[in-house]
Parts: sequence; structure tokens; C-alpha cells
Amino acid sequence: MLVDGKPFRTIWPNTDGSVGIIDQTRLPHEFETLTLRDMPAAAKAIKTMIVRGAPLIGATAAYGMALAMAEDPSDAGLAAAYDSLYATRPTAVNLRWALDDLRARLSALPPAERAAAAWKRAAEIADEDVAICEAIGDHGLKLIEEAAARKPGETVQILTHCNAGWLATVDWGTATAPIYKAHDAGIPVHVWVDETRPRNQGASLTCWELGRHGVPHTLVVDNAGGHLMQRGQVDLCIVGTDRTVANGDVCNKIGTYLKALAAAAHNVPFYVALPSPTIDWRLTDGFAIPIEERAESEVTEMWGKTPEGALTRVRITPETTPGANPAFDVTPAALVTALITERGVCAASTEGLAGLFPDHAKAA
Repeated sequence: MLVDGKPFRTIWPNTDGSVGIIDQTRLPHEFETLTLRDMPAAAKAIKTMIVRGAPLIGATAAYGMALAMAEDPSDAGLAAAYDSLYATRPTAVNLRWALDDLRARLSALPPAERAAAAWKRAAEIADEDVAICEAIGDHGLKLIEEAAARKPGETVQILTHCNAGWLATVDWGTATAPIYKAHDAGIPVHVWVDETRPRNQGASLTCWELGRHGVPHTLVVDNAGGHLMQRGQVDLCIVGTDRTVANGDVCNKIGTYLKALAAAAHNVPFYVALPSPTIDWRLTDGFAIPIEERAESEVTEMWGKTPEGALTRVRITPETTPGANPAFDVTPAALVTALITERGVCAASTEGLAGLFPDHAKAA
């Protein structure tokens, strides 16, 4: 996607053997890139959410393995890198998927060949993610076209939650890919963007990238979604997912479940856009997914820009008030209208997923 007219991905290899990333903790106020020079730096970037979003976490982990192999390609080095990167974030399944893929490929090679193979495979994973997300956009575009056909000449109103845009992937995004495709095709769209407490990734990231691409959008507080649906101001919801299990249950940023409940109450289609590496074929119940509990400071404090231009954190609660911070919730498959994947749109069910991915379903 474009940033001030210049094409960017969220992660890229540099010619000096390092890896470039966008520091997402500085957005929307500052656009900065960082350089990862070793595996611990990649692990820190994932853990502290300098990079975030399930697909981008997976790609960063793959490049982290490549950085590790450049330093220590031994069996011990491979095992240590895997363990360090795997421990960074527990919920997004792409992390494990990418690490398992790299470990299987590299362990079959002699140490002298592992670094080159790791760099090659990391680049492939990044390129595959771009292709997957663009395909999701093509399939999701048809759903927006159908919504537009139901209200000729009017704007299609779309509600999303958190950031499932190109900043959460390598490029295009998942939930935003159909929106970008529709906008670029000339379909009038408007996006209601949930602020997405506690980290405000809708406000800071989704609004930033939609604005840079010229997509009309409006920021709303998290609890406004039901009100908008009740008043007929939402034609469809599209969200992303950090892990979807084999029966179609969806785990996404906290607050997604409440949007799905409101959508069901008001007959608003609720779609989930997901790349296949986000599907956990080993689980058949979404409530078996480990839910990440993040620091309470994310709830009790807010980060922003002062009138003087300084970036700072401020506390918004009494000093003695604790905060609980579950980062994700589970939306049962029954509340999901359909899943949008790179292979097409399917029902959120065991049969629906198996129909599009018979190879994965059988292997599981």
C-alpha cells in the first residue's frame, strides 16, 4: 500500500542482512521504520507489539528465525530461536505455523545451509501473505458489490473492529482488503471504525491507513456499533481474526463478540476475513484457544499526543484501581454469516471450511 505516495510493506529484508519494519507503536502521529539486526530484536518487536496482527506476527517470526540462523545455525541455535519466538504471543496461530514451517525445513538441512534457506522461506511467507490477502480482497469485494446492488446510488456502510488492515499483514490486509478493492473499483463505501480499546488500534492504525488510501471513514467509540446497527446505518460488518478453529469459531480482538451479537440482533451480515494460516485445524472448539492477558497498564493508561506535540502516556484511573486486560474474545460460529478466505467464501462451520480446504482438513 502507499504511504505518502511511496509503496510500503510492513516488513522487508535489507541488503545488509537485517530486516526493516514499521514501528506501529508510533502511529498515527509519527511514521518511523526500525531495523531488526538479530533474533532477540524480532522477538521484542512481536512481544511489545511494534509489529502486530496474526499474519505479520508470522512473517516477523520467520524473519526472526532467519536472523537467528545467520548467527547460530546449529541444532541448539535452531531450538533456542524457536522457543524464544514462540513464547512472545500465545493467541495468534500464525506464529506457531510459521515457526513450525521453518523448523521442519531447517532441521532437515545441514547447518551450513540453514541461513540461506531461512531467508528464502521467510521471503516466500511474506510474498504468500500478500497474495493470500489480495485474494481475500477479491472474494470479499463480491459481498460489497452485492450490498451496493441492494441500495443503488447509495454508500455502502461497513463496520470493522480493531485493525485487520495492511498494517496487520504484509500488505492489503484481511478485513480491509475487500474495502480497498471496492474503493479502488469506484464503489462508494464508508467505514465505521471502532476505536478498539484498550490499545486503540482502530483509532491509531485503521484510521491512519484508510486515510492515507483515501477511503471515507469515521471513528466511533467501541460501544456505538450496536446503536448504528439499530438505526440501520450499517450494511455489513467485516472483521479479522487471530485464530479460527476447525468448526468456524473465531477468536479476534476483545469486543468482536459484542459486535457479532448486535449484528445478529439486527440482521446485519457479519463476515470474518481470514488467511488459511490463521486456521487452527487441531482445535474444534474456540473456547480451547488460550486468551492472552496483557498488562493492566494498557487499560489504566492511555497513550497520545499533547497539544505541544509530545508523545506521552497518562493514567485515566485512580492509582489504586487495578485493570483486567483480556486481549481477545471468541465469537461462536453461529454468529458468523460467512468466512472470507483466499479460496472463497464459506459457511463458518466444519463442513464449510473442509469444503474449501479439504487438504488441510484431512491432514488434521
